[in-house]
Amino acid sequence: MQKIRLLALLMCVLDGANWASGQIAVIGDGGPGPVKAQHLTAELVSLGPAIAPGGTQEVGLVLTMDEHWHVYWINAGDSGEPPKITWTLPEGVTSGPMQFPIPSRLPLGPLMDFGYEDEVAFPLILSAASTMKPGPVHLDARISWLVCSQVCLPGKAHLGLDLMVQPGAPQVEQEPKLGALGEAMTLLPKPLPAGAKFSVTGDKQRFALTLVDGKPETDAEFYPLKDNNSSSDKDQTDVIANAATQSIESRRDGMRLYVKRSPDLPNLPATLHGVFKLSDAVAYDVSAPVVQVDSVATGSGMPSPTGVTATGAIGLAFLGGVILNLMPCVFPVLFLKGLALVQSSTQDRGHVRRHGLVYALGILASFWAIVAVLLVLRATGSHAGWGFQLQSPVFIAVLASFMFFFALSLAGQFDIGLSLTSMGGSLAEKQGYAGSFFTGVLATVVATPCTAPLMGAAIGFALAQTAAVTFAVFTALALGLAAPYVLLSWQPAWARMLPRPGAWMEVLKQFTAVPLFATAIWLVWVYGQLYAPGKGVDQVALLLGCFLLLAIAGWVLGRWPARWSSRIAAVVLLGLGLAIPLSQVRGAGRARAATATGGQASGASANGAELVWEPYSEQALDAARAAGHPVFIDFTAAWCLSCQFNERAVLRSADVESALRKGGVVTLKADWTNDDPEITKKLASVGRGGVPTYVLYPAAAGSAADVLPELLTKDLVLAAIARDVK
Repeated sequence: MQKIRLLALLMCVLDGANWASGQIAVIGDGGPGPVKAQHLTAELVSLGPAIAPGGTQEVGLVLTMDEHWHVYWINAGDSGEPPKITWTLPEGVTSGPMQFPIPSRLPLGPLMDFGYEDEVAFPLILSAASTMKPGPVHLDARISWLVCSQVCLPGKAHLGLDLMVQPGAPQVEQEPKLGALGEAMTLLPKPLPAGAKFSVTGDKQRFALTLVDGKPETDAEFYPLKDNNSSSDKDQTDVIANAATQSIESRRDGMRLYVKRSPDLPNLPATLHGVFKLSDAVAYDVSAPVVQVDSVATGSGMPSPTGVTATGAIGLAFLGGVILNLMPCVFPVLFLKGLALVQSSTQDRGHVRRHGLVYALGILASFWAIVAVLLVLRATGSHAGWGFQLQSPVFIAVLASFMFFFALSLAGQFDIGLSLTSMGGSLAEKQGYAGSFFTGVLATVVATPCTAPLMGAAIGFALAQTAAVTFAVFTALALGLAAPYVLLSWQPAWARMLPRPGAWMEVLKQFTAVPLFATAIWLVWVYGQLYAPGKGVDQVALLLGCFLLLAIAGWVLGRWPARWSSRIAAVVLLGLGLAIPLSQVRGAGRARAATATGGQASGASANGAELVWEPYSEQALDAARAAGHPVFIDFTAAWCLSCQFNERAVLRSADVESALRKGGVVTLKADWTNDDPEITKKLASVGRGGVPTYVLYPAAAGSAADVLPELLTKDLVLAAIARDVK
C-alpha cells in the first residue's frame, strides 16, 4: 500500500518542483477575484467590509471546481496537498489559521483521498490591534492549491482584499452568515456537545471509535488529524487504512465505528485525533487516548455494517428459518415428512412427537456442524459464508448422487425399508428414528443453496461476531427451519386434520420423486459450473456414469430386497459409482466467463440491446465510482436457486435492464460459485454472509451502499435505481 501511495504522490512532487522553479504561472493582480485557473476559480471574500480596532473579521478563500475535479482537506488522504494562503499584512493585522469544513471521501482506484468537490470556502479570522488608526488597509495573499481528477494540476494566484479600519464595525458574530463563506462557517467541525463522550480502543488490525451522545446514530466516517499536543515528528494522519470500509454498529445512545488500522503503523498511537463525521452538516473534532486491547470486539461483539443487534439477528434468523421451509430447495423434504406424519397419524401421540423432536435434532446437529467449520475457518484466517460447502465438487458429487438414489427409491424402483426388515423389529424402530434424524440433516443440506428473506442480514451479522453470538444466530435459524414440522407433530388437533392413509400416498410419494430428479439434474449442472470451460462437460459425463451404477444398484435392491448379497452388491456398486467422479476431481476453478464489453463503462452492449455484466473486482468497482458511475453488484452463484430465479425473473427483465442502461449503471457480477476470498470479504463489508446479495452504489462519491433484499421484485429494483441514480 505504501508503494502505491508513493507512486500516487510522485506527480504532486514533480508538480511542486515545477512550481518552486517558477514554471507555473501566477494568476490575479492582487485584487479579490474571482480569477479563473485550470479547472478551478479562486476568490477572496469577507463577511463584512470593515474591521474595528481591537476587533475581528472573518475572511475566506472560495474555490469553485469544474465537475469531477476536487481539492483537498487538511489531511489529503492517500495523495494530494491542501490549499495554502501566505499573507502579507499591514502592521497591526494578524491572521489565524485557515479552517477546513467537513470533508468527503473521494475514492480514486485503490486509494482514498479526503477533500471537496463543486465549491468550498476556507474561513479564517483576521484580528486588528486596538492601536490601529481608522482608514483603508490592503491584505495581500499568495494562494496555492492542487486540483485533481484523473490527473493533478497545481496552481497559484495573487489575490487581495481591501478592508476599512472603522471604530464600531460589527464583530464576526454580529455579521450575517451569507454566501459560501457563511455556509462554510456553519460546516466547521465542532467540539463534542456537553455530556457526549468519545473513546478509542485498538488492536493489531483495527480501531473501535465509540461515540456516546444520547441518541442512536446510523451513519459516520472518521478522518484522522495530527495531534497538536504530540511532540512526535511522525505524520500522525497515517494511522488508518484510508480506503478500507468503515463499519458501523448503531447503539441506543450513540454508535461504534470500526476503522481498519494502517498496515504501515508499527505501534498504536498514544492518542487518536480527527474529525468524526455524522452527516454532511454535522461533525465533531474529537481526540482520545488509544486503549490497547487483544480484540476491539471485547465486551461488545464485532461490527455490524447494517446496524443489526444480536437480539435482532436471532429473531431474523428464526423467521428466516421458518420461511426457508417454503423455498424450492427445502419444500420437497418437508413434504415427505408430511407424508410420514400422515402415515403415522394412527400411532401413539408420544411416538409422533418423538419423531418430530429427532427431526429437529438432525437439523440442529447439522447447523452446529456448519458453525463449527465456519469458526475453524475464521480462526485460521480464512473466510466462508452460507452455502460454502456447495463450492466443493466432492460435496456436490456426493449430494447429487444421494438425491438421484433417493429419487429412485421414491419412484418405486426399490424400497429401502424392505431391505432392512430382516434386521428385527427393534432395529426397525431405531431405523425409524434414524430416518427422522437424517431427514433433518437432508433438510439442512438442501437448504444451503437458498437464502430466504431476513436470513441475509442475520447470517452476515453472525459471521462477524464472537463464537457465542454466531452459535446463537445459527441455532435460531435451525429452530426456525424445524419449527413447522415439530409444531405439526406436537399438536394432535392439527394432525387429525390431515387425510387418512391410503393408496394415494404411494402415488404421491412416487410423484415426489420428480422434483428430486430435477434437483439431481440441477446439481449436475452446478457440478459442471465448478470447472473451467472445456473441463465441465467431461466431469458431468463422469457423474452421469456414477448415476448409471446407482440405477443398477437400485435395481439389485428392488429385485432381491431382503437378501444380504443384494445389499452387499448395492454397496459395492455405490462405492464404484462415486469413485468415478471423485477420482477425477481436480482442476475445479473459476468458471466466470468475462464478457467483452468493448470498454463501455455504462454496462450496455454496443447496440444497447443487451445489458453486459462485467466480472466483479474491487478495482472495477473503484474505477467505476471514481468515474462518477452508479454501480450495481449481483453477488450470485450457480448453485444458488434464489439467485437464478432473481436473475431470470427480475434482473433480465426488459424494464430493469432499460432502467439500468438509462441510469448509466455499471453492472458487475460477483460469481461466488467457487470460493473467492475477495467476494467473501466484500459480502462481509456490506453485512452479508452469503448469496443472493444485491448492492447498488449511488453515483455520488462516498455514498453508502444500498443493500437490497434477498428476493427481488421489479418494482423494488426500479425504486432503488430511481433512488440512487441521480
